Amino acid sequence: MVFKRKIYDKFKEWKENSNGNSALLVEGARRIGKSTIVEDFAKNEYKSYILIDFTKASKIVLSLFDDISDLDFIFMQLQLIYKTDLHERKSLIIFDEVQFCPKARQAIKHLVADHRYDYIETGSLISIKKNVKDILIPSEEQSIQMYPMDFEEFCWAKGDNTTIPLLKNFYEKYKPLGDDTNRKLMRDFRLYMLVGGMPKVVSIFLETNNMRLVDEEKRKILKLYEEDFMKVDPTGKAKLLFKAIPSQLEGNASRYQVSSVLANQRSENILELISEMESSKTVLVAYCSNDPNAGLNRTANLEKFKLFLCDTGLFTTLIFEDKDFTENVIYEKLLNDKLEVNLGYLYENVVAQILKANGNNLFYYTFLNEKSRHNYEIDFLISRKNKICPIEVKSSGYKTHASLDAFSEKFSSRILEKYLIYTKDLGKDQDVLSIPFYMSVFL
Repeated sequence: MVFKRKIYDKFKEWKENSNGNSALLVEGARRIGKSTIVEDFAKNEYKSYILIDFTKASKIVLSLFDDISDLDFIFMQLQLIYKTDLHERKSLIIFDEVQFCPKARQAIKHLVADHRYDYIETGSLISIKKNVKDILIPSEEQSIQMYPMDFEEFCWAKGDNTTIPLLKNFYEKYKPLGDDTNRKLMRDFRLYMLVGGMPKVVSIFLETNNMRLVDEEKRKILKLYEEDFMKVDPTGKAKLLFKAIPSQLEGNASRYQVSSVLANQRSENILELISEMESSKTVLVAYCSNDPNAGLNRTANLEKFKLFLCDTGLFTTLIFEDKDFTENVIYEKLLNDKLEVNLGYLYENVVAQILKANGNNLFYYTFLNEKSRHNYEIDFLISRKNKICPIEVKSSGYKTHASLDAFSEKFSSRILEKYLIYTKDLGKDQDVLSIPFYMSVFL
């Protein structure tokens, strides 16, 4: 099933603006639909295309990139092997999972200079050092990040094209929707959180409405990710760090406690490994800011971080991975917000996913209030204009926001807006903007 994806319009912008002067590199975690949407774009926007899947390309195809001095020979061979005619300035060549053929990625420089055809690369884990250490990364490569299906794309998949535009109208006018409407929308949003945004998982859900089958597919993806981590890090450390993400967030600590997962290891010893995990796009890393200000990247403490999953649907399954499958009763209780376990960190993960997909790097802040001697935490910080916007996430409907208040007292001159993201209707509490989770997509 080919779903409508927002990134398609970005592909069209690249094609029009580049006019063959750059290749497009689509980066993202495995199984988020990169290959599917790129091939759909090729079918619709070009006279012909060739898709080279480097996970299963023949030795003959791979050997073509050992020597690129004769491009005419390479193009002739590709047309013969894939039984497809290429047309100058009207054809696209796709390098799918290009990380498995670094020489093909390096060849992009010369292929773009030749200017006969357009090129799109897709890849996961492609920035890890061992995949690029022996090649020259082409400057002609324009990179774009792809993420799992967001809430609006999930609505589109269900045939709903009206909810998000209507919600945006209410959000811009800051007009409450009413308790009944809010309850329905929160239930719809929790369904999205449970299913997630992996296209194959969404497809199974729409075709079967069977959460056990949905859960089985998510477990296959998690297993694939764990196998990938073992290839990157045969010691198994990355896999252990990955599997421990739910327990680390549930512990509500101010950072990921590396030593509790890896014996005799500290954060400063695994910075490169964390960077590689982040490069895989399967995890999201939020760094603690030492001094929250508009230039958040400059204030990041690389040794103090939290890890989230790229897809909250996968995260939901990872939470209950101790069972062979996640029982339907658990899904039902989660959907109806009846599960006894405190799952605030599940909501925190979905906000991290939304902020990242909207182009924000992830930062948080912890501090001790000298008057009350109480520790506070701002779940997320985003920068807007030359100011910052602190965000507090609550899995309940309570409007209390002690952390925002204490943060505001400490950094009032640096703040543009303050947000409380929670389960209730849109509203305001003095200068705090209280927004339901399904409207966090507008931040």
